[in-house]
Amino acid sequence: MILCLVIVLGVYTAKTEFGGKFGAALIIILLAALLANLKLIPSASNSINLYSSIFKYVAPISIFYLLLNVNLSSIKQAGFPMIGLFLIGSLATTLGILLSWFILSPQNVLGEDGKIIAGMLTGTYTGGSLNFNAIALEYNLQKKGILYAGTIAVDNVITTFWIIATLVFPTFLNRIWKRKKDIKVKNKTLNTAHQESEGIDLTSLVWLIFLGIAAFYLSDILSHFINQIPSILILSTIGIVLAQTKFVAKLKGSRHLGLYLVYLFCSVIGVYCELNAVSTLKEIGIILFQFTSLAVLLHGLILIFIGGFLYRDWEMIAIISQANVGGAPTAIALAETFNRKELIVPAILVGSLGNALGSYLGFFVVFVL
Repeated sequence: MILCLVIVLGVYTAKTEFGGKFGAALIIILLAALLANLKLIPSASNSINLYSSIFKYVAPISIFYLLLNVNLSSIKQAGFPMIGLFLIGSLATTLGILLSWFILSPQNVLGEDGKIIAGMLTGTYTGGSLNFNAIALEYNLQKKGILYAGTIAVDNVITTFWIIATLVFPTFLNRIWKRKKDIKVKNKTLNTAHQESEGIDLTSLVWLIFLGIAAFYLSDILSHFINQIPSILILSTIGIVLAQTKFVAKLKGSRHLGLYLVYLFCSVIGVYCELNAVSTLKEIGIILFQFTSLAVLLHGLILIFIGGFLYRDWEMIAIISQANVGGAPTAIALAETFNRKELIVPAILVGSLGNALGSYLGFFVVFVL
């Protein structure tokens, strides 16, 4: 109930002149983080099943719903620049981790576990927590409870800070380094039945709920038979295919439903931004925080520098960086905040690409170090 209230407050605050500068997603994250750190709602260290359920079920289904109101023309015109810059962003993450390693020497505090953590962070800042856990499981780091939990806590805090940064820096950079061009889509990227002015009727609602649950269930089953393909990629493919059919195109409200679920996901990200969990780790927490902060900062600087010379579309660059660091759901939230709906599908696609690349780059970093 509290998370739903946070979403209500975030949406209404974003409609004000002051709140409109930040967007609903950022306001929701900050409100949830404030409540969690004040111990008014359960935090990451005192997590409840609701939070894990939102990560497991709500976040993927939100992507599915948002896919139902876009067409494939956006991929043709905005896809290539985003995929190219996303690959650059992934390499920037790897380079940022390596440079941060040699600058701060975290191995002096973390020991042999340092390079494993470096690989985990490379994976998660390329394509999400799936890669983080894959590398941790390979080296059994999850058995070292305090260190594993501390790394997750630092990751959550840095991810939240980076969401704030990517929401803010396009406005700042537009003032000092004028944009070269927007990667705009000339064709319509939204199905006509999904304009914001359209309401949602009961028929559309029952079909959308059925399709969301059925698609999630089907993608989960197929992922067990096709282990090489992540379930989120299968779910995204189902959504893209359905979006091209006349029946689904006529359903009303998929964008609103998907966006609400994204906001619910954002509220849990805020809850997981637990500052106290980092401070209790003392020396280990400090070096983890410094190492992770510097790595993400270097990723951002490299991507901004290269992206500035190639396109100078700061909003697109921010969305790409968020797809790297935070994953597809937060990248979608940014695209919605910036009103760049033509970038929603490419954001999901590059997020899925990150799931595929992250583990490889993570293991590469462990091997190199």
